[in-house]
Amino acid sequence: MQITSWNVNSIKARLEHVKRYLCEAAPDVLMVQELKGLEFPADAFEPLGYHTEAVCQKAYNGVAVFSKTPIKIIHTALPGDESDEQARYIEFETNGLRLINIYLPNGNPLGTEKFTYKLAWMERLYTQLKALRDNNIPFVIGGDFNVIPEDKDCYDPKAWISDALAQPESRAALRKLENLGLYEAFRIINKNTGEYTFWDYQAGAWQKDNGIRIDHFLLSPELTDRLVNCTIDRTPRGWEKPSDHTPIMIEIAA
Repeated sequence: MQITSWNVNSIKARLEHVKRYLCEAAPDVLMVQELKGLEFPADAFEPLGYHTEAVCQKAYNGVAVFSKTPIKIIHTALPGDESDEQARYIEFETNGLRLINIYLPNGNPLGTEKFTYKLAWMERLYTQLKALRDNNIPFVIGGDFNVIPEDKDCYDPKAWISDALAQPESRAALRKLENLGLYEAFRIINKNTGEYTFWDYQAGAWQKDNGIRIDHFLLSPELTDRLVNCTIDRTPRGWEKPSDHTPIMIEIAA
């Protein structure tokens, strides 16, 4: 079973990119982030053989899932704060698997409520994932985590030293999730540095390969045992008018 995560940076702007990816890569499940709008074009994907569900927000955020098998929604918001209206979380089941798609807050600029919100959101996420672990529910969580795990996941650590994505608090919160007994899929399969999922639009970052790795999959132990592969597909980042992110994929054995 192939599961892919991709921050598309506007489903409206990247509709044809998503359709092309579904046709060419044909993942069993695609989880996308940063829809940026209230309208989700579900009808565009039905002819391609995909069931879809989306959580949308005007102009910002938004997450959606595509699956070749029917989708059962568990949560459309991260539990723990009913006042939080940001569309960043969808938990669902498909093909017998519990999956979670997240668009974790960016947190910039430092010293503002945005960074405080990021860390609070990560603490709520910890509580939710701990509940799943305590109840022995195997799961995969993937998406745009907006955290650079280590300096080796960045082309130039000094360039990100004042960014929320690389702060010690952000990294510690990510490690806290892993300390629940979760495994970071990419690092299990790939030990090399210099593989990224995001390249800024500015200063020729893509052409220079000045990237960072902020899109991740974490797996509970039962599903880690079934992990076959985890790869980053750089191809869509080279398409015309691309997202600044590119897809990351895992393969789970039946």
